[in-house]
Amino acid sequence: LIGADGARSHIREMAGFKTVGWKYEQTGVVATLDLEQGFAENSVAWQRFLPTGPIAVLPLSDTQSSLVWTTTPSHAKQLLDMHDEQFVDALNSALFEEFPKHPVVESANEFVRNILHSVSPDLVPTRQYPPTITNISSRGAFPLSLMHVPHYVKSRIALIGDAAHHVHPLAGLGVNLGFGDVFCLHRELVSANDIGEEWGFLPRLLSYETSRQRHNIPVLSVIDSLQKVFSTSYSPAVLIRSVGLQFTNALWPVKDFIINHAQKVN
Repeated sequence: LIGADGARSHIREMAGFKTVGWKYEQTGVVATLDLEQGFAENSVAWQRFLPTGPIAVLPLSDTQSSLVWTTTPSHAKQLLDMHDEQFVDALNSALFEEFPKHPVVESANEFVRNILHSVSPDLVPTRQYPPTITNISSRGAFPLSLMHVPHYVKSRIALIGDAAHHVHPLAGLGVNLGFGDVFCLHRELVSANDIGEEWGFLPRLLSYETSRQRHNIPVLSVIDSLQKVFSTSYSPAVLIRSVGLQFTNALWPVKDFIINHAQKVN
């Protein structure tokens, strides 16, 4: 039996799997977005970190994108209660509006930009802008939390995807973790079948659990840490994360390592 029935998994509950985790006191507002006609090829995912949480616009087609807007529960309720036109205006403002910046942090960022530009102008990226939103549909919201199951398997039962773990959407890695679970479990079951072994044999399933937890737990830890770093307005923390992101973006080996690890299914 494979538990692939999501974060509120009935299979996980009925089988008696224990979970660990905590709530973030944030809500994710989701919607399907219609884009302004004439926008260039819609192939880039956009994310902006606002004082209330990150807002992400993810491409679906040349004319539509998916929205995940992380914010406070009270603000999320306001967004859900808005008429479509009001929501579109609020969304475009959130994507394009300039927010007040701490002068010390801004001065440090400008200093780092000048250093990087003196080394190579290519190290300072040209600012790009997300598409303008014209209409929305399918609005909804869900509370955000971190959840992990210490043991993914029991005899003849295995949990995968959100049934075994779910994370904050700020890094967009939840689906990658789920795909990795599927790939790994499939590999173990094929190996069992090739040698005539019972599919539900516990040592075989434990091999899947060990392999995936070695990958999933570090990713969950990093995403949880990022959520805490980007949820604070404490000036020293803002300074460190701002300067750190500039250097990370400029150091291609580091940037490529992060991208490749994030894209890795297994």
